[in-house]
Amino acid sequence: MAGFPACTQVLEPAKWAVSASSQAVNAGDIVEIHFLATIDKNWYLYSSEFPCTDGPLETTFTFTPHGSYQLVGGIVPIKPIDKYDKIFECDVKIFEGKGEFVQKVRLFGSPVNISGNYEYQVCSDVDGKCIPFDNDFSVKNIRVEGGTTVADSQPNPFSPSNKVNGVTATFNGPVLDKSILEGEATIREESLLGYLLFAFILGLTSLITPCVFPMVPMTVTFFLRDNQEKKEGIRKAIIFGISIIAIYTLAGTLFAVLLGAEGLNALATHWAPNLFVFVAFIVFALSFFGLFEITAPYRLVNKADQQAEKGGLIGIFFMAATLVLVSFSCTLPIVGNVVVLAAGGQVLKPILAMFSYSLAFSIPFTLFAIFPEWIKSMPRSGGWLNSVKVTLGFLELALCLKFFSIADQAYHWGLLDRDVNLAIWIVIFGLLGIYLLGKMPFRGDTPVTHLTVPRLMLATLVFSFVVYLIPGLWGAPLKALAGYLPPLYTHDFNLAEDQARADALTGCEPPKYADFLHLPHGLSGYFDYEQALACAREQKKPLFIDFTGHGCTNCREMEAVVWSDPAVLKTLRNDFVVVALYVDDKTLLPDAEWYTSPYDKKEKRTIGKQNADLQIRHLDNNAQPFYVLVGFDERVLAWPYGYDRDPVSFLQFLERGKSKYHALYP
Repeated sequence: MAGFPACTQVLEPAKWAVSASSQAVNAGDIVEIHFLATIDKNWYLYSSEFPCTDGPLETTFTFTPHGSYQLVGGIVPIKPIDKYDKIFECDVKIFEGKGEFVQKVRLFGSPVNISGNYEYQVCSDVDGKCIPFDNDFSVKNIRVEGGTTVADSQPNPFSPSNKVNGVTATFNGPVLDKSILEGEATIREESLLGYLLFAFILGLTSLITPCVFPMVPMTVTFFLRDNQEKKEGIRKAIIFGISIIAIYTLAGTLFAVLLGAEGLNALATHWAPNLFVFVAFIVFALSFFGLFEITAPYRLVNKADQQAEKGGLIGIFFMAATLVLVSFSCTLPIVGNVVVLAAGGQVLKPILAMFSYSLAFSIPFTLFAIFPEWIKSMPRSGGWLNSVKVTLGFLELALCLKFFSIADQAYHWGLLDRDVNLAIWIVIFGLLGIYLLGKMPFRGDTPVTHLTVPRLMLATLVFSFVVYLIPGLWGAPLKALAGYLPPLYTHDFNLAEDQARADALTGCEPPKYADFLHLPHGLSGYFDYEQALACAREQKKPLFIDFTGHGCTNCREMEAVVWSDPAVLKTLRNDFVVVALYVDDKTLLPDAEWYTSPYDKKEKRTIGKQNADLQIRHLDNNAQPFYVLVGFDERVLAWPYGYDRDPVSFLQFLERGKSKYHALYP
């Protein structure tokens, strides 16, 4: 039988060696699996990732699941070379001479059985050959101290009894493993819809301010001056409304795009913008009281008005711009409230909020432009508008304290305690009630010769609110206002909760930052993720992570309305280790704890920056409140929970996490 020609041979241009970075570790430690390829001359190996969608075969690694280990992150190619592939017409990454890939794994027990296969392709620039390969690998002989014996048939050996070097283990971060969350509902979005409705209502409210209301007949006059046909008037009116929406929404878009995810959070909690808004609201309040008049820069208004005189589409747009500029002294405080409160982390939220606000603001102007005959039925502007203006002034004074409180909490100044805030509010709303009764007239008011029913009803509501506030001076929770007042722990008279908290801080080890960070309702817990996870492993309990913030209104509402429920509070206290991770705390950490995030390549120096980075990198979310339940191996136990004031739903969320924990770690 004739043989094959002597020149025929099996080519293997790449030789592989697989090894572990350590042969003896403790349970819970991370080791690196190194895949080292030695590549023949004139050949190259494709890396594991590059942007080509229809390009050459990437090097891929598949690990066989086993209870003795868990993958940490993905495979990492070490210093590949950039190359332009003429055949596939795209940029690729390759290795020449030597290639290395590293995969981190966390080990839990013996015997260790890390195995799988890898596929790759090598090519030659000399003769144009490309050869694909598919090989198996296995890594054994790693000794794990302190772990339990793992049977091959046991799918998950992460028993809570496996201590991870006491509390000194290396922690990677929560892992949202969707395979164990099959059937879970998606994160609720009621909070966003509710906020859009809130912004819409504010847009309608802006119409009755004294700066905006007189603009309605002026707008109608603009559209009637040419005596155009009805069809043409409707077209121009719609363009006018769209222009208003575009101007306001553009402002929200610039806030979101220029500041980014963490930038919006910084805007909401940094002392400078909060104190600026605090002072601005006081200035606007004094203006509403008649101390002085605020107007937009006259040159800017005149220039916009000159463009409006030109007519056509450009004229309509500049008429809308004129409306926005002239009315800014009344709408800016409200718009500022929408933007600043929306800047809690969601990039789309301020954009959508501004769209909702401007939609409501533009609809009446558009309708009056389409139906100018409606102008005859509108009430005349006069003293009643000044009453609206003064009432807004009182509300501005009350609202400005919220922004000062955000900075006060984030920087731990301790200047605005809860009882001080309440005392100021009681005085402000008490004076408002007296004003509504006509007993304290302001300049520009029409004399109140008799008390009308609307004034009486409004005064009754205001005084009822004052009565509701008074018990808060002695520690009443005032749940309806939880998001707008400083936390209860700042209250000088709330001695019962202070004592409960001091008695409760026992357990694994004293929590870091407990001298200036606190949990509500006397709960014991932590404010550092690694410390809390170590304690959860010691106590064999799931970890309850509360991503929160000093400036998070919805967080305070959840704590006051949901966490205070007896069943919820009992479950949190007895069945979980609780950790509150403040994403906006400005406390500077020691230099040794600073690091550069792989997410945005920025150095994280504060408690808040590091907690926000943890949430964004590992959970792909940056909104608060955000509640996560984590097991022994840092896998998420139930789909994370957002803002929802229903205690029953929240308790079901906790129970799902407990059930999953006991199923995974018997």
